[in-house]
Amino acid sequence: MSRSAIDNSKSGRWFHREPWEALAMTLIAGGIVMMVQPWSIDLYSYSFVVILAGTLGFVVVSHFPE
Repeated sequence: MSRSAIDNSKSGRWFHREPWEALAMTLIAGGIVMMVQPWSIDLYSYSFVVILAGTLGFVVVSHFPE
């Protein structure tokens, strides 16, 4: 199957890079904010998981077509 057939298919619309990269970067930034805030130990304790999820998501999304 050619790349244009994949890009034009209904499922191909879900795999565009830009919106998913924005979501992954938002997760990373949110995790950093959670890590440096001084108010809640619960936010601090989940910050590493959020940063890790954002980083792994960014690595996966970077292989999506533009």
